[in-house]
Amino acid sequence: MNELHALLKSIADISDEDWIYFSSKLKTITLRKKELILSNGNIENHLSFIEKGLVRFFIPKIENDLTFAFVFENNFMSAYDSFLSRLPSQYCIQALTPTTLYRLNHNDLEKIYRNTSIGNEIGRKCAEELFLIKSKRELSLLNSTAEQRYLNLFKECPELIKQIPLKYIASYIGVTPQALSRIRKRIS
Repeated sequence: MNELHALLKSIADISDEDWIYFSSKLKTITLRKKELILSNGNIENHLSFIEKGLVRFFIPKIENDLTFAFVFENNFMSAYDSFLSRLPSQYCIQALTPTTLYRLNHNDLEKIYRNTSIGNEIGRKCAEELFLIKSKRELSLLNSTAEQRYLNLFKECPELIKQIPLKYIASYIGVTPQALSRIRKRIS
Protein backbone atom coordinates (compact mmCIF):
# COMPACT_ATOMS: atom_id res chain seq x y z
CA MET A 1 0.00 0.00 0.00
CA ASN A 2 3.07 2.22 0.21
CA GLU A 3 3.02 2.83 -3.56
CA LEU A 4 -0.58 4.05 -3.41
CA HIS A 5 0.15 6.30 -0.44
CA ALA A 6 3.17 7.78 -2.26
CA LEU A 7 1.10 8.34 -5.40
CA LEU A 8 -1.64 10.14 -3.47
CA LYS A 9 0.98 12.30 -1.72
CA SER A 10 2.39 13.24 -5.14
CA ILE A 11 -1.09 14.21 -6.35
CA ALA A 12 -2.06 16.26 -3.31
CA ASP A 13 -0.86 16.93 0.22
CA ILE A 14 -2.90 14.18 1.89
CA SER A 15 -2.88 14.37 5.69
CA ASP A 16 -2.26 11.31 7.85
CA GLU A 17 -5.86 11.55 9.06
CA ASP A 18 -7.25 11.54 5.50
CA TRP A 19 -4.92 8.69 4.50
CA ILE A 20 -6.12 6.58 7.44
CA TYR A 21 -9.74 7.23 6.46
CA PHE A 22 -9.04 6.56 2.76
CA SER A 23 -7.03 3.38 3.38
CA SER A 24 -9.69 2.03 5.77
CA LYS A 25 -12.09 1.88 2.80
CA LEU A 26 -9.73 -0.14 0.57
CA LYS A 27 -10.32 -3.83 -0.04
CA THR A 28 -7.50 -6.00 -1.38
CA ILE A 29 -8.25 -8.64 -3.99
CA THR A 30 -5.93 -11.08 -5.71
CA LEU A 31 -6.68 -12.37 -9.19
CA ARG A 32 -5.31 -15.28 -11.18
CA LYS A 33 -3.83 -14.92 -14.64
CA LYS A 34 -6.63 -14.51 -17.24
CA GLU A 35 -9.30 -13.97 -14.54
CA LEU A 36 -12.05 -11.52 -15.52
CA ILE A 37 -12.29 -8.47 -13.30
CA LEU A 38 -15.40 -7.13 -15.04
CA SER A 39 -17.62 -8.71 -17.69
CA ASN A 40 -19.47 -6.68 -20.28
CA GLY A 41 -23.07 -6.12 -19.25
CA ASN A 42 -22.13 -5.60 -15.60
CA ILE A 43 -21.94 -2.24 -13.86
CA GLU A 44 -18.47 -1.22 -12.68
CA ASN A 45 -18.66 -0.68 -8.95
CA HIS A 46 -14.97 -0.16 -8.19
CA LEU A 47 -12.11 2.18 -8.70
CA SER A 48 -8.96 0.08 -8.36
CA PHE A 49 -5.25 0.62 -7.93
CA ILE A 50 -2.97 -2.05 -9.37
CA GLU A 51 -0.36 -2.91 -6.77
CA LYS A 52 0.99 -5.83 -8.77
CA GLY A 53 0.09 -7.14 -12.19
CA LEU A 54 -1.18 -6.12 -15.57
CA VAL A 55 -4.71 -5.86 -16.96
CA ARG A 56 -6.27 -5.41 -20.37
CA PHE A 57 -9.53 -3.81 -21.47
CA PHE A 58 -11.25 -5.48 -24.40
CA ILE A 59 -14.46 -5.82 -26.35
CA PRO A 60 -15.30 -9.50 -26.77
CA LYS A 61 -15.88 -10.56 -30.36
CA ILE A 62 -16.70 -13.98 -31.85
CA GLU A 63 -13.46 -14.27 -33.80
CA ASN A 64 -10.95 -12.00 -32.02
CA ASP A 65 -11.36 -9.76 -29.00
CA LEU A 66 -10.59 -6.09 -29.61
CA THR A 67 -8.02 -5.01 -27.02
CA PHE A 68 -8.05 -1.26 -26.52
CA ALA A 69 -6.08 -0.64 -23.33
CA PHE A 70 -3.48 -2.06 -20.98
CA VAL A 71 -3.00 -0.80 -17.44
CA PHE A 72 0.25 -1.49 -15.61
CA GLU A 73 1.33 -1.62 -11.96
CA ASN A 74 1.02 1.48 -9.79
CA ASN A 75 -1.86 2.92 -11.82
CA PHE A 76 -5.56 3.37 -11.23
CA MET A 77 -8.01 1.46 -13.38
CA SER A 78 -11.75 1.17 -13.78
CA ALA A 79 -14.44 0.90 -16.43
CA TYR A 80 -14.79 4.55 -15.52
CA ASP A 81 -17.66 5.35 -17.89
CA SER A 82 -19.75 2.61 -16.28
CA PHE A 83 -18.53 3.61 -12.81
CA LEU A 84 -19.71 7.19 -13.30
CA SER A 85 -22.92 6.57 -15.25
CA ARG A 86 -23.97 3.47 -13.24
CA LEU A 87 -24.79 1.82 -16.60
CA PRO A 88 -23.60 -1.63 -17.75
CA SER A 89 -20.12 -1.77 -19.21
CA GLN A 90 -19.80 -2.53 -22.92
CA TYR A 91 -16.39 -4.12 -22.45
CA CYS A 92 -14.45 -6.48 -20.20
CA ILE A 93 -11.42 -6.11 -17.96
CA GLN A 94 -9.09 -9.07 -17.49
CA ALA A 95 -5.96 -9.75 -15.43
CA LEU A 96 -3.18 -10.81 -17.81
CA THR A 97 -0.87 -11.82 -14.97
CA PRO A 98 -1.45 -12.67 -11.33
CA THR A 99 -2.73 -9.31 -10.10
CA THR A 100 -3.31 -7.62 -6.75
CA LEU A 101 -5.74 -4.70 -6.59
CA TYR A 102 -6.69 -2.21 -3.90
CA ARG A 103 -10.32 -1.36 -4.54
CA LEU A 104 -12.77 1.30 -3.47
CA ASN A 105 -16.44 0.74 -4.12
CA HIS A 106 -18.60 3.54 -5.49
CA ASN A 107 -20.34 4.28 -2.17
CA ASP A 108 -17.07 4.43 -0.22
CA LEU A 109 -15.53 6.78 -2.78
CA GLU A 110 -18.51 9.12 -2.35
CA LYS A 111 -17.92 9.02 1.44
CA ILE A 112 -14.24 9.88 0.90
CA TYR A 113 -15.29 12.86 -1.21
CA ARG A 114 -17.64 14.04 1.55
CA ASN A 115 -15.52 13.26 4.62
CA THR A 116 -11.95 14.20 3.72
CA SER A 117 -10.43 17.55 2.94
CA ILE A 118 -8.45 16.22 -0.02
CA GLY A 119 -10.77 13.59 -1.59
CA ASN A 120 -12.29 15.86 -4.22
CA GLU A 121 -8.90 17.14 -5.34
CA ILE A 122 -7.48 13.63 -5.65
CA GLY A 123 -10.61 12.48 -7.50
CA ARG A 124 -10.40 15.40 -9.93
CA LYS A 125 -6.69 14.88 -10.60
CA CYS A 126 -7.18 11.12 -11.14
CA ALA A 127 -10.08 11.80 -13.54
CA GLU A 128 -7.90 14.31 -15.39
CA GLU A 129 -5.13 11.72 -15.70
CA LEU A 130 -7.60 9.13 -17.07
CA PHE A 131 -8.79 11.73 -19.60
CA LEU A 132 -5.22 12.48 -20.71
CA ILE A 133 -4.48 8.77 -21.18
CA LYS A 134 -7.65 8.33 -23.26
CA SER A 135 -6.89 11.43 -25.32
CA LYS A 136 -3.31 10.26 -25.95
CA ARG A 137 -4.62 6.87 -27.12
CA GLU A 138 -7.16 8.45 -29.50
CA LEU A 139 -4.54 10.77 -30.99
CA SER A 140 -2.15 7.85 -31.39
CA LEU A 141 -4.77 5.91 -33.35
CA LEU A 142 -5.36 8.92 -35.60
CA ASN A 143 -1.78 10.14 -36.07
CA SER A 144 0.65 7.26 -35.55
CA THR A 145 1.48 4.21 -37.59
CA ALA A 146 1.05 0.75 -36.10
CA GLU A 147 4.83 0.54 -35.83
CA GLN A 148 4.96 3.80 -33.85
CA ARG A 149 2.16 2.59 -31.55
CA TYR A 150 4.09 -0.65 -30.95
CA LEU A 151 7.31 1.21 -30.16
CA ASN A 152 5.49 3.59 -27.81
CA LEU A 153 3.89 0.71 -25.92
CA PHE A 154 7.27 -1.00 -25.66
CA LYS A 155 8.84 2.23 -24.35
CA GLU A 156 6.15 2.64 -21.67
CA CYS A 157 6.80 -0.65 -19.89
CA PRO A 158 9.46 -2.80 -21.57
CA GLU A 159 9.49 -5.48 -18.87
CA LEU A 160 5.74 -5.88 -18.51
CA ILE A 161 5.04 -5.85 -22.24
CA LYS A 162 6.96 -9.13 -22.47
CA GLN A 163 4.11 -10.69 -20.48
CA ILE A 164 1.41 -9.62 -22.98
CA PRO A 165 0.50 -12.21 -25.62
CA LEU A 166 1.33 -10.94 -29.11
CA LYS A 167 -2.28 -11.36 -30.29
CA TYR A 168 -3.37 -8.76 -27.70
CA ILE A 169 -0.59 -6.37 -28.69
CA ALA A 170 -1.55 -6.77 -32.36
CA SER A 171 -5.18 -6.00 -31.56
CA TYR A 172 -4.17 -2.99 -29.44
CA ILE A 173 -2.09 -1.41 -32.22
CA GLY A 174 -4.75 -2.25 -34.82
CA VAL A 175 -3.07 -4.94 -36.92
CA THR A 176 -3.21 -8.68 -37.43
CA PRO A 177 -0.73 -10.91 -35.57
CA GLN A 178 0.99 -11.54 -38.94
CA ALA A 179 1.44 -7.79 -39.55
CA LEU A 180 2.85 -7.43 -36.02
CA SER A 181 5.40 -10.15 -36.83
CA ARG A 182 6.51 -8.16 -39.87
CA ILE A 183 6.80 -4.99 -37.77
CA ARG A 184 8.87 -6.81 -35.14
CA LYS A 185 11.20 -8.23 -37.85
CA ARG A 186 11.62 -4.81 -39.43
CA ILE A 187 12.62 -3.06 -36.19
CA SER A 188 14.85 -5.79 -34.75
